[in-house]
Amino acid sequence: MTLTLRSSTSFINLRDTKCLKTPVGSFGTICFAQIKPSRGIRVKNSMTQEAEFLSTEGWRNEKREKLHTLSGVHHNNNKDDSRVPVFVMLPLDTVTHGGHLNKPRAMNASLMALKSAGVEGVMVDAWWGLVERDGPLKYNWEGYAELVQMVQRHGLKLQVVMSFHQCGGNVGDSCSIPLPPWVLEEISWNPDLVYTDRSGRRNPEYISLGCDSLPVLGGRTPVQVYSDYMRSFRDSFSGYLGDVIVEIQVGLGPCGELRYPSYPESNGTWKFPGIGEFQSYDKYMRASLAATAEAVGKKDWGRSGPHDAGQYNQFPEDTGFFRREGTWSTEYGKFFLEWYSGKLIQHGDRILAAAEGLFQGTGAKLSGKVAGIHWHYRTRSHAAELTAGYYNTRHHDGYLPIARMLAKHRVILNFTCMEMKDGEQPQHANCSPEGLVRQVKMATRDAGIELAGENALERYDASAYGQVLTTSRSDSGNGLSAFTFLRMNKRLFEEENWRQLVQFVKSMSDGGRNTKLAESDSRGNNIYVGFIKEKNVKNIKELALV
Repeated sequence: MTLTLRSSTSFINLRDTKCLKTPVGSFGTICFAQIKPSRGIRVKNSMTQEAEFLSTEGWRNEKREKLHTLSGVHHNNNKDDSRVPVFVMLPLDTVTHGGHLNKPRAMNASLMALKSAGVEGVMVDAWWGLVERDGPLKYNWEGYAELVQMVQRHGLKLQVVMSFHQCGGNVGDSCSIPLPPWVLEEISWNPDLVYTDRSGRRNPEYISLGCDSLPVLGGRTPVQVYSDYMRSFRDSFSGYLGDVIVEIQVGLGPCGELRYPSYPESNGTWKFPGIGEFQSYDKYMRASLAATAEAVGKKDWGRSGPHDAGQYNQFPEDTGFFRREGTWSTEYGKFFLEWYSGKLIQHGDRILAAAEGLFQGTGAKLSGKVAGIHWHYRTRSHAAELTAGYYNTRHHDGYLPIARMLAKHRVILNFTCMEMKDGEQPQHANCSPEGLVRQVKMATRDAGIELAGENALERYDASAYGQVLTTSRSDSGNGLSAFTFLRMNKRLFEEENWRQLVQFVKSMSDGGRNTKLAESDSRGNNIYVGFIKEKNVKNIKELALV
């Protein structure tokens, strides 16, 4: 049996940018294709409502926070249930600019292959820039409805990312999906709606958290906009939540991660392993800094950010702020870093409080993603983490406060760079992805929350898989409750890459124990593994998904 599908590297034809027509005067519109769902999809109009958020005293009260007991976990990390389910990320352009499922025949065959390999399910980005592109409160879930039903037919599960950021300009971005046009129009009138660095460079990836609670988007606050979007999703897919759709990953910043866009790759602004820059110079962030400084009796500290923090591509020792005994360790440095990281934690708290209220009782779990910033981890200041908003230094744990905030809302911490080894990194970058993962595992254990993982870079080799297997175990700190593999594309279905994936999935199913790959796949079929040894090797390499 041979399965051959031909497809381009990217689903989206970038010329296909024609917007869907929406009747004039429509309000809260949701569009679906004329299909017969196997389970009913309820379509409701979303009205603008005042979202109620959990009040928070911010990072200062993290230690006094009473943690909720987690329920409905992916899998227990005890000896009797050490299985780690594996999900696979779908292409970034799984849904087209026109709102339809991209290349459904190729997707159908691909899902069949993944199911035969023993994969638990797939993950997809629900792009804000696609779903609400036709205007405020006008949602088009059509392409995602097609995907959900296809996933269900194959007996797979689905993780859906509420992607409130743009696609394009970061590692692995193979297509361009900007924020909704009506949001970009608001930004053109008020450029301070997006993050800004010291030199005034604007970043349109994500709305600045400085205006979270201000009605700057057509009379709604950004958090209200995100909440309305998630409410529309919940109401539209209520028949699938908890059954097919098992997890909602709530977007919290650039790349969906709870962080500042401190290392933007677009236009060559930043290159690895630069320290990045603080993103605290839009007028809303500046006003918050000034008010906080005045409240502690240090008005001068609120006039601007650090003047000696250097530029994107410098190293810590090249700057006055991040060097070994730099400004970061002074009273002023501690004040600024506490404010900067505290704002980020408060941002996550607001959005996750809204998400918790919306999805509570649906059976779907919530997760939040934290970036694996491993370069300069071996230095005292951890400069690259500081500019991203993680106040993690030789003397200060930056991940435990984040884990405790997630615990308040019963949210899984999803962490990247699970596949990386210290010895594979360049010495001059002072990297330690293994040390960073250990620290995050301990933080999630202490906070009482689950830890899920992803690989940061696209890799198919045995070394990367072996490292994930090692970190999936709970030898130190939390083990993994789930792992999502980056990413489904043409290379994944090449002979050796596919064999490695099947063996990896089986090993994770066996609790992280390496097992020998049999002639057939983990389900006992020879459809997708056995036949790659025959004369059809050339054809399997043409199996295309992305």
